[in-house]
Amino acid sequence: MIVRKNPQAWELFFIMRGSIVPQIWPQMLVVVLISVAVTLLETRGFMHVPPIAALPFSLIGVALSIFSAFRNTASYDRWWEARKILGALVIDARGLSRQALAYLAAEPEVARRLALLAIAFCDLVRCHLRDEAPDEVALRHLDAADRAAVTASRHGPNRLLLQMSRLVGEALDKARISAQMAQVLEERISGLSTDLTAAERIKQTPLPFAYSLLLHRTVYLFCFLLPFGLADSMGLWTPVIAAIVTYTFFGLDVLGDELVAPFGATPNSLPVTAICRTIEINILEDLGETDLPEAPTPVDFVLS
Repeated sequence: MIVRKNPQAWELFFIMRGSIVPQIWPQMLVVVLISVAVTLLETRGFMHVPPIAALPFSLIGVALSIFSAFRNTASYDRWWEARKILGALVIDARGLSRQALAYLAAEPEVARRLALLAIAFCDLVRCHLRDEAPDEVALRHLDAADRAAVTASRHGPNRLLLQMSRLVGEALDKARISAQMAQVLEERISGLSTDLTAAERIKQTPLPFAYSLLLHRTVYLFCFLLPFGLADSMGLWTPVIAAIVTYTFFGLDVLGDELVAPFGATPNSLPVTAICRTIEINILEDLGETDLPEAPTPVDFVLS
C-alpha cells in the first residue's frame, strides 16, 4: 500500500512511485505515436483523415466513464471489505492471545502455545491469500509437530485452527479450564475462522470476467481511434489531448485491476505483511519477549 504525505502542487506531475503511469506507459506511448504519425501526415498533406464527428466519441466517452465508475466502485468495495476483514483478524488474534494468557495462567504452556499459534495463523493466512507456500517466517513459531501438520496440509491456516481447538478441548477434558472459558476461547477461534473464510470469499470470487473484458476492449478501441477523431480539429495538439485522455481511461482501467485483488503484492494492495508483523510484535510483547521483530516501515513509500 502506498504510504506518503499529500504531494505539493509542483510534485503532482513528477511523482512516479505510487502513480499508475509505470503500468500504462506502453499503451500511452502507442497512442501518442499514432497521434504524432496521424498529425504529421495530415498537416503535411500526405494523408487526409476523414473527420469523425465529435458526437460518437462523446457518447462512447460518457459510457466508458459510467462503466469505469461502476467497476471501480465494485473494486473499491472489495478493497474496503478486505480492509475490514484484516482489522477483524487483528482483533481476534490479539483477543485469543490476551484471553489465553489471562485466563490460563495455571497452564502457561497451553496459553503460550495458543498465542504462538495465533501468530503463525496470521502469517499462514498471508501466504494462503497470496498463493505462496508457507515460508520460514510463517513457520518459525511452530513446534515440529505443528510444522509437519501445516506443511502436509493443503490448507495450512485451517489445520492450525484445528490444532487450536484441540488444545482447548484437551484442557477442558483434563478439567484445566472451565466450560465457560473453553467457550470463550472457542469463540475467538471461530472468529479467526470467520475472518479466513471472508478473505477467501473475496479472493476466490472475482468480478465477472465478461464485464471486465467488455470494459478493457472498449477502452483500447476508444483510445486507439481517438487520434483519428482529433487530428482534423486539434491539429498539433492531438498528441497532447490523446495522451491526457488515454492516461485517464487506461489509468482507471489498471487501477480497477489492482483494487479488485486487495490481498495481492501490488503497490495498491493492502499491507498484509505489515499487519502480520504488527500482530506478531503485540503478541510477543504479551508473552514477555524482548527480541522482537522490527516494526513494519514503508520501503520507497510502499508498505507491503
